[in-house]
Amino acid sequence: MNALKTLVSPRGAVFLLLLVFLIAITALNPSFAEPGQLMRFIQRVAPVAIVAIGQYFVIVGGEFDLSMGSVVTAQVVIAGNLVGQDESRTVPVLLLMFVIGAAVGLINGLIVSLLKVPSFIVTLGMMLALLGGILLWTGGAATGNPADGFRAIGRGGIRDVPVLDFIPWAVLILIAVLAVAIWFTKRPFGRTIIALGDNPTAASYAGVRSWWVKTSTFVISSLSATLAGVLLVGFAGVHPSVGRGYEFMAITAVVLGGVVLGGGRGWIVAAVAGAFALESLFMLLNFAGVPSTMRDAVQGVIIIAAVAYSATSFRAKRRSRPTETSLAEEKEAVPPGSAPQPAKHHTHALRDDTAPSVRIVEGTNPHNQGGL
Repeated sequence: MNALKTLVSPRGAVFLLLLVFLIAITALNPSFAEPGQLMRFIQRVAPVAIVAIGQYFVIVGGEFDLSMGSVVTAQVVIAGNLVGQDESRTVPVLLLMFVIGAAVGLINGLIVSLLKVPSFIVTLGMMLALLGGILLWTGGAATGNPADGFRAIGRGGIRDVPVLDFIPWAVLILIAVLAVAIWFTKRPFGRTIIALGDNPTAASYAGVRSWWVKTSTFVISSLSATLAGVLLVGFAGVHPSVGRGYEFMAITAVVLGGVVLGGGRGWIVAAVAGAFALESLFMLLNFAGVPSTMRDAVQGVIIIAAVAYSATSFRAKRRSRPTETSLAEEKEAVPPGSAPQPAKHHTHALRDDTAPSVRIVEGTNPHNQGGL
């Protein structure tokens, strides 16, 4: 019964949805179930999943990052034009790309946290600024052709592997990034990000340096977009439209994974599963002959439906918690033979709604432990 409740919850429904999509794709194309084909599928989804990981930290911290798609595009164009056919430039250009990515995230974060400008406006402005610079540099046309050694990061891998035959580097990179992200969410700093998104006031009273925590989420986001850009150079080519829409795909994946908009609640593994479910849906639509122009409409419907379902479930849980808390307090606080004082205890139960935010910092919040 508990397993069924988990599957239909906002956090668990994405896994059930992904399973349904994969079964449907396999029914339409049986070769999809072959290990080699599955590896290729994961390779294709890896950039989206990595961007979703970065977006997760921003959203669970209570903000948005709309500049991720432009960061991806900028990094692809930088790699294509600076590396060229000289493979000796690979490492210096990679370092430069990550420095630029960190700088973009730092600028976004400082403006949001110190100047108190809404993240929607800040990152939208950064998105347009980067896009304008890219179009000015390239003239809106494909330009640059990085060396094969650089492109191998996204398209290469380990060959002649038993059973799997081929393991792309992109798959290994995604596994490594997800493992580090899971570890990070279990550390005090990762819990602090969730605490800040859940209740900024309580987090501030607990001694959290809000400006630094919030800025770090934008740096993580931009670095993840940079890594996605490195992978996309390998199999998507160098074009000003490569990263178009990636910010909305990341938001859709995170919301589909049950992460609450506004912050404070969410599971990073479910966010990655949301990226796979989204790509599986697009693949299924292609097999069904649905025009690719419908993708934006489908994404919009998914965002609305997922947010509505998550909000409804969260409100239902929140309505039930005060009653349960007040009953437990009455049993502990009222001595045998004494008259209960329900009004007093119910008042405390309602006021305790802000307490989980403080307990998150200490790592004892029961509402968020499952999501970490």
